[in-house]
Amino acid sequence: MSTEDPHANFRHEVDTYAAADPMPTIANLSQLTGVPEDRIIRYVLVKYAASNSEALLAMDPIVFRQMKEHIQRAESEDTDVARLRAYQALKEIIGWLGLPAE
Repeated sequence: MSTEDPHANFRHEVDTYAAADPMPTIANLSQLTGVPEDRIIRYVLVKYAASNSEALLAMDPIVFRQMKEHIQRAESEDTDVARLRAYQALKEIIGWLGLPAE
């Protein structure tokens, strides 16, 4: 995360996942279950949005890896400036993880 752009990681994740087309999976699930595609899409979105703690648990390995990378980068640079950058990045990640579900 950057102090200049606190949402850079989120945008990167969106770009990464947006490269895949979910519609074949939605279509197959719809055909298999008889549930219309638009209802499955709504279900997926609502379930994700309503399951903040589940989503955080699912992302834990990714977030943990990102946190570890910040620390490793700071330690390899071995400077106070690098450690302060890592601290700021970790502070932002922890703040994001602590956001209440709305």
